[in-house]
Amino acid sequence: MRRIRDLLVSGAVLLLGRLARPRESRGRIVAEAPANPRAELVVAALLGAASACAAGFIVVYALDPRTRWLGLAIGLAFAFIAAALLVSGHELVVVEELEEDYPAQEHLVDQQRVEQLLEEPSAQLTRRRLLKLGLAGAGSTLGLALLTPVLSLGQFLETNVYLGTPWRRGRRLVDENGRPWRAGDIAERDFYTAFPEGANDEELGSPLILVRLPKGDLRLPPKLRGYDAGGIVAYSKICTHAGCAIAMYRTPLFHDAPRPALVCPCHYSTFDPATGGTVLFGPAGRPLPMLPIEIDARGDLRAKGNFDGPVGPAWWGVRLWKANP
Repeated sequence: MRRIRDLLVSGAVLLLGRLARPRESRGRIVAEAPANPRAELVVAALLGAASACAAGFIVVYALDPRTRWLGLAIGLAFAFIAAALLVSGHELVVVEELEEDYPAQEHLVDQQRVEQLLEEPSAQLTRRRLLKLGLAGAGSTLGLALLTPVLSLGQFLETNVYLGTPWRRGRRLVDENGRPWRAGDIAERDFYTAFPEGANDEELGSPLILVRLPKGDLRLPPKLRGYDAGGIVAYSKICTHAGCAIAMYRTPLFHDAPRPALVCPCHYSTFDPATGGTVLFGPAGRPLPMLPIEIDARGDLRAKGNFDGPVGPAWWGVRLWKANP
C-alpha cells in the first residue's frame, strides 16, 4: 500500500508541474541542431526498400515457397531496417553529454525539466511524419512476411481437404487387389484392410480396418447403433494421434485377458472396436472414426455413408469441424 501511495503522489506532482507551467513558455533543454534533409531522405528510402523486400518475400512465397529467393528477400528487409536505424542513430538523433551533480533533494522544477526533456522531439527529425510512415510500413510488411510461412502448417481456409473422404453410401469395400469383401470372408480373431471400390487408395480417408466381433460383445454408443453389419465393424486405419497406420490387432486367448483391441505400432495407441473405437491406452486424443457398413443381397460389404468423425491426427481443423456427409 505504501508503494501505491508513493506512485500516486509522484503522478500527482508530475501532473501539477505540467499544468503549472505552459509548454510554450519553456526553453529548450537540448540545443537545437541543424537539419539534415539528406540523412532523413536516406532513412526514408531505406525503410521503403525494407518494405519492398518484405512484400517481395510474400509474393515469392505465394509463387514458389521452396526457392532460394525467399532467404534473400527477408535478409535484405532486415538489412535495410538495420541500415535505417544506424543512419538515424548516427545522423538524426541529437547527442549531448551533460555532467551535473545530483541535488540533495528532488524539487518540482527538476521534475518539470525531466518531463520536458522526454517530451521534446529530436531537432533532427524535421520530417517526422515521413519517417514514421516509413517505419510503420516497414514494420507491417515485415510482420506479414514473418507470418506468411505459417500457412505452410496446413490448409488455413480450405479445410475440406482434411474432412472429405471417398466413402459414400453404396460404395463397396474391396481388398488391395480390388476384390470385393464379402461378409463371409471376415472371421473372428483376425483383422482385414479394405478400400473404397473405384477410389484412390492413397487418400487419407480410404483405408479401413475390418474386424468381426460376437454381437453380444458390441457396446456401441447410441449414436453408432446400426454402424456394424452383423458384428462386423469398420474403422479408419489412420491413427488419430500422429497419422500412422493401425497394423496390429490384439486378440486375447484367455477369458481373463484384456478384450480385443486395435493397436497403432508407432506410439501404441490402443482402441476398443467394441465400443466405437474409443481410446483404451496411449497418446491418441479421440476415438477412431467408424464407418457405417451393411451387407447387400449378394453378401458384399458396402458403406452406408461417411465416417462419424474426421479422419487423421487431431490437429485444430479436425477438432473444430465434422466430417463431410
